Amino acid sequence: MYLDYYGLREEPFGVTPDPRYLYLSSTHREALASLLYGVTVGRGFMALIARPGMGKTTLLFQILQHFGRSARTVFLFQTQCTPRDFLRSLLADLAVESDDGDLVRMHSKLNDVLLREARSGKQFLVVIDEAQNLDDPVLEVVRMLSNFETSRDKLMQIILAGQPQLGEKLGSQNLVQLRQRISLFGHLKPFDASETNLYIDHRLSVAGHDFRAPLFTRQARAMIACGSEGIPRNINNICFNALSLGCALKQKTVDRDVILEVLSDLDIGTLTARSPAVAKMETDSRHKGMHLASRSKDRSAPRFWLRKFALAGAFLAALSWPLVDAVKNAPQVRSSQGQMPAESASMGLITQPVSGTSIEGFDSASSSGSPAVARDGIQPSQKVAQRKGADTSFSSERNVSVTRVVQVRPYETLYRICADNFGKCNTEIMEKIFELNPTLVNADSLRPGQELRLPRTPPRTGNVDRQLEHTPSASSAKAERR
Repeated sequence: MYLDYYGLREEPFGVTPDPRYLYLSSTHREALASLLYGVTVGRGFMALIARPGMGKTTLLFQILQHFGRSARTVFLFQTQCTPRDFLRSLLADLAVESDDGDLVRMHSKLNDVLLREARSGKQFLVVIDEAQNLDDPVLEVVRMLSNFETSRDKLMQIILAGQPQLGEKLGSQNLVQLRQRISLFGHLKPFDASETNLYIDHRLSVAGHDFRAPLFTRQARAMIACGSEGIPRNINNICFNALSLGCALKQKTVDRDVILEVLSDLDIGTLTARSPAVAKMETDSRHKGMHLASRSKDRSAPRFWLRKFALAGAFLAALSWPLVDAVKNAPQVRSSQGQMPAESASMGLITQPVSGTSIEGFDSASSSGSPAVARDGIQPSQKVAQRKGADTSFSSERNVSVTRVVQVRPYETLYRICADNFGKCNTEIMEKIFELNPTLVNADSLRPGQELRLPRTPPRTGNVDRQLEHTPSASSAKAERR
């Protein structure tokens, strides 16, 4: 256990729905307030819908705790049942026997309990978790429970909580009557980067952390926000494993390398995939690291390679024709103030192809028919000689700045952009993206519609493009530093 090593009283990132650890983001606070208000004024039916891992159950326990003394509460979570089993479970939670299983008698016993609680001045609250698993006949029984009422008040308040499939069921034509009875809907959305940091700090504070020494670096927190996609359950899993690994490595502060290894172990990129490209992501269990299959299933087909060769030939031809025309039409050269970048000139490479027949280092022929000349005073024939003496293998041009621009979509993270476009997200790719985007301060500063420059191909480690890129583990990195 890492609790003693980090000075914590209890587990801060546990898996139980403890209301003490409930962090109220903007949407969590709004949903909690709506449900509490609906129960208080006696609206009858309410619903809470959110993706898995968003903290629905924890929020429900907070509601039950709030009404613990002023209402009779029942919490049901076994939702894969028949109508008879559902009523039997409801009565069993009320300590009412129903051995015969007769539906009429069970309704009569439930009505007696409701009237008794109403005379004592208490509300009756039924919370049904994982309600998306309820079959339509059971949901019809739930609707019939709303008929327990007087001329002035509803005798029973019901909260249906479930995943988005619950909303789909309630929107079906078969359950129109139930849908019309639900007067309040609560929704939970994933945390943004700021809320993720506040969520982590809140749980650490409840667990007894004094914050004099940070447990996570800023880069580590940014990686947690990206890798978890703002889902509380994912945040808990990442932080728990990160602290466990940090304790094993004797690191008082968890850094980015530890988070990268944890993300590889948990395969978060695969578990939370939304786009079709990420849905194809596969995991090699013999190695640590996330990767996207870099070759599709039909890449052994001849037409795949013919298409690749055709594209490569067209690209090389587009590069070679301007150079041939410039050399052919340039018997004279003149000096110019413009120069090629030192790195590209030393390699004999052309860095930025431009429109028309003009390339970096050469001016296009003017409309008067004057021949093209070199900007840096070097004759085209000399540049061709330089290129012949240099390594002209296109697969080894790792320093060529060929980029493309993508737009950030709503709720998209830098980690997800890496996975979608390169099939992996490692330190080398992240540093290249920061290099191409000087205005990008950190990974959690993305906004919808923002344009990002990405390398057209991920960085290569040699002349052969490897199919898999494995993220080095934190333990191996520490061994290298020693």
